[in-house]
Amino acid sequence: MRKYQYAIEMGGGYTSIYVNGQGLALKEPTLVAAEPTADGYKVIALGLDAKKIIGKTKENVEIFTPMPYMDHSNYEYSVVLLKHFLKKVDFRFDENAIFIIPCGLSATEKQNILKVCEGADLGHVELVPAPICACVGGGRNVDNSKVDMVVDIGGTSTEIAVINMSNILKGATLGIGGKSIDASIVNFLAYTQNLVVGISTAETLKKEVGSLYTNDTLNMEITGVDTHTKTPRTAVIFSNELRQAIEPFYAEIVRSIDATINALPPEIVADIINSKILIVGGGAKMQGLDNYLKKNLNYPVEICEDCENATILGAGKLIADSSLLQGILNNL
Repeated sequence: MRKYQYAIEMGGGYTSIYVNGQGLALKEPTLVAAEPTADGYKVIALGLDAKKIIGKTKENVEIFTPMPYMDHSNYEYSVVLLKHFLKKVDFRFDENAIFIIPCGLSATEKQNILKVCEGADLGHVELVPAPICACVGGGRNVDNSKVDMVVDIGGTSTEIAVINMSNILKGATLGIGGKSIDASIVNFLAYTQNLVVGISTAETLKKEVGSLYTNDTLNMEITGVDTHTKTPRTAVIFSNELRQAIEPFYAEIVRSIDATINALPPEIVADIINSKILIVGGGAKMQGLDNYLKKNLNYPVEICEDCENATILGAGKLIADSSLLQGILNNL
């Protein structure tokens, strides 16, 4: 039975690497910073170093997230970034890995990922859907006849999947996630406060005072540029104001959960109700989410304790349990 040393997740927000026998060894932003030269674009920073220079570089420097399943233009940057991260966890040439992927990828997109892994000098690589890893990380038993439903609110997308016998019976991917909320906060402040802030400030606001409670009194002072005077200005932002920029995204997730469940047979719905909908991903950390879902969703939910790392920790369990992993691979 083949052994796997690494579990890798290159998400829209973060890249995580779990090393068998060690645990979660790396978690850094999935970011590349590059600037144009006469010979093409030159990479100047990767991962956490790239995040540190957001809003602090020359105008021609691009900071972006390469997605390994996309077309050839992402290939080079995905390989460079993956190699950079693997070096940090003392990767040895040709070691095997499982690579976590979104559900619903085409054969071409899966092949693109495998090419990136080959370019990064990995050995044998198996692709495992993120919702299955998330279920394992959330303590669910995915290889039996009981149906589970998982909602993964990630950096660039939200995945909704119904799982049975290690198979995804039904799934939906929404093009909204944490980065969408950050951009919404930037637009909201420009419109309501006449204040221009960067994405990093918006992300900090979301994490510190973002809330789905209608009566939350959290607040935070930020500095931006006044749209009228073009000079720096500080403002105090309250969470109950910020909710206007945040809540619509969670409302859309609720609508999609409802639509997915409404299309399922009663027997499957009964299983989902009994086991509760598992909520994972960085977006599951939003304050007041549990209360919001109870008010707006007609089905019970369970927010995973370590929601932000549930998927990679589940993948870590798989590479540590060869028989469980093989059973899942046989059913994919």
